[in-house]
Amino acid sequence: MTTETLEQQDDQASLSDDSSEQGNSSTRQFVTFIAGGEIFAVDMAPVQEIIRLPEVVRVPLAPPTLDGLANLRGKVLPIISLRRLFGFEEQTHDDATRALVIDVGQPLGFVVDQVASVVEVNIAQIEDVDTISSTVDSNLLTGIINNVGGHSMIMVLDFNKLIEREFAHIAALAKSTGLSNDLIMSSTTVADEEAQDSDELQLVSFIVAEQEYALAIEDVQEIIQVPETIVHVPHSAAHVVGLITLRNRLLPLVDLRRLFDLPDSNLDEKSRIIVLSLGTASVGLAVDGVSEVLRVAKNIVDPMPTLLAKEGNLADISEICRLNDGKRLVSIITARNLFDHSAIKEALNTVSEFEQDSAETTDVEEGMDEDEQMVVFHLDKEEFGVPIYSVQEIVRVPDELIHVPKAPVFVEGVINLRGTVLPVIDLRTRLGLAKLERTDRQRIMVFLIAEVRTGFIVDHVAEVLRISKSVIEPSPQLSGEQGRLFSRMANMEKQKRMVQLIEPAHLVDSEDLTKLSSAEWNVA
Repeated sequence: MTTETLEQQDDQASLSDDSSEQGNSSTRQFVTFIAGGEIFAVDMAPVQEIIRLPEVVRVPLAPPTLDGLANLRGKVLPIISLRRLFGFEEQTHDDATRALVIDVGQPLGFVVDQVASVVEVNIAQIEDVDTISSTVDSNLLTGIINNVGGHSMIMVLDFNKLIEREFAHIAALAKSTGLSNDLIMSSTTVADEEAQDSDELQLVSFIVAEQEYALAIEDVQEIIQVPETIVHVPHSAAHVVGLITLRNRLLPLVDLRRLFDLPDSNLDEKSRIIVLSLGTASVGLAVDGVSEVLRVAKNIVDPMPTLLAKEGNLADISEICRLNDGKRLVSIITARNLFDHSAIKEALNTVSEFEQDSAETTDVEEGMDEDEQMVVFHLDKEEFGVPIYSVQEIVRVPDELIHVPKAPVFVEGVINLRGTVLPVIDLRTRLGLAKLERTDRQRIMVFLIAEVRTGFIVDHVAEVLRISKSVIEPSPQLSGEQGRLFSRMANMEKQKRMVQLIEPAHLVDSEDLTKLSSAEWNVA
């Protein structure tokens, strides 16, 4: 195989096992490549393929030599910089940059400046590494090839030793087959511990025409962005925007602005669709934007005044929540009342007319048990998710956090959350990412970790998403801490998305958790 042959390969063409077979026992085949101005070789046997550099998702708490994770035909592939491994100067990637996919117990992609060729080498041309000195640690070399392919000296890399030195946890954690199951079980335990108190309501609040409304979180199936395709139904009521497809089922989309006779507005990138379910029926409500998840005491929730509740669409609003000493009023919509609304019934009937096979719809509904519901949030450009049952509430970040003397150093500050002091940690700091100046989009996500309520600042909360279990897989194990915190990831190949799934129980280690639980928060 020559350099020209390599260049003619498809971007993701595999190097077949046949190409690594040796026609003569006295020769071996190597892939030669350039990194940092040096010429290297690797034995053909572990090389699975050579690909162009893919887009990557950055992983917090991973070794600095890891560029990120890529999607290679539905499989998650760690991408590692050889330049960084060897301490070479960073260089901008170009058309010649390639990734060698090498199997060292698990497939890993190593970024090289350029692939030179595939060469067949007589064993007699391979010398011991003790005879030379180079810029690379000789412990990582298995030999030196002399006078091949126009190069006087080619260093043969031992990728097993390279991984053993730089990614010691890969081999150890890869053998721990029970790790992911243990973490999943611990998450289930957390869910049991986080049962809602009977004297509180948990609500999802949202905006419609600059007014704030809310729905009980148990009625919200998921929250999604507005899809590109909406099928408009001829002769349908004005409040019915159309039909959308959600995991192979039709969903009627109703505009709450029109339903409540509020000023009309076009859906945009800030708009969201709240998916409600009642029995087997589901409907999508188009709103201007989703605000936060609220946990409110029932004693600040009042019934809608009787005279107003009898009037038209106000029957859908059953209660009023008084926040900030009554300065912030949130209208609570009852999902069951919505489904009894003639307009919603009409939208559901529109779907029935489009359904060709009701049995197929039932199968899809039953298949939803194979989904996991995640709250998806952003840190910089990357997406992360946590199980929805682990999120106690989501609140805005106040203008200033209260800094408490003698508080643990990792605590950013505290806030007063309905009379209770809540310690707040910047999740960027926790994950070793660069800090960000405060913005209006940032939110505090509140978790109950070993009976300690703790808030974490995230860049912004994007959506509540149902993710099929079929696309959730164990994350590559790159370090001990990363392996515990990010044991799973959702690899949604069709949507070209990777969502790293966080185990909230591991957001605070045991030592720091002790400091949190024993801290005295004097904020008077």
